[in-house]
Amino acid sequence: MEHESVRGYFGIGVWRFSKPMNAGNLFRTAHAFGASFVFTIDATYRVRKAKSDTSAAPRNIPWYEYDSPADFQLPNDCKLVGVELTDDAIDLPRFHHPKAAAYVLGPERGSIEGELLEKCDHIVRIPTKFCINVATAGAIVMYDRVMTHGQFGVRPLTNATTPGELPQHRHGGPVRRHQGK
Repeated sequence: MEHESVRGYFGIGVWRFSKPMNAGNLFRTAHAFGASFVFTIDATYRVRKAKSDTSAAPRNIPWYEYDSPADFQLPNDCKLVGVELTDDAIDLPRFHHPKAAAYVLGPERGSIEGELLEKCDHIVRIPTKFCINVATAGAIVMYDRVMTHGQFGVRPLTNATTPGELPQHRHGGPVRRHQGK
């Protein structure tokens, strides 16, 4: 199956997290995976308290802080993807990541619910027997996004096969924003 490289962006954030170390690890991992932004909803985050964020992600990529789900805003056409163990969630390996997405993870000692759950365009779950911590869940989701957006070509079917060459990048023609110019 041929993959097509997809342009786009993603952000990732947490709602009501309880462990600053896990949030720090999540934001550091987001920075490493090339997230365009990170965010918190109804949470307090300080880089100094989250000693695990050695990249100081909120100082290096945009960080948005929202007091409540009602205040939470995303860019136009950016889809909100909740990561939660619900009965109707899509298993992550079967999910097609939107071109522009923001992933939100709930607290370690709770679930995404109410107004925030209703705001989600999609709910995905990592097919595990029980909940895993926020940092680990976020890393799995970001890795899945990178892999499924085709930046690395097709994976060999066996370990006896050498991965093929990556396709050459094709540059498009000029983009004309105004007609007649």
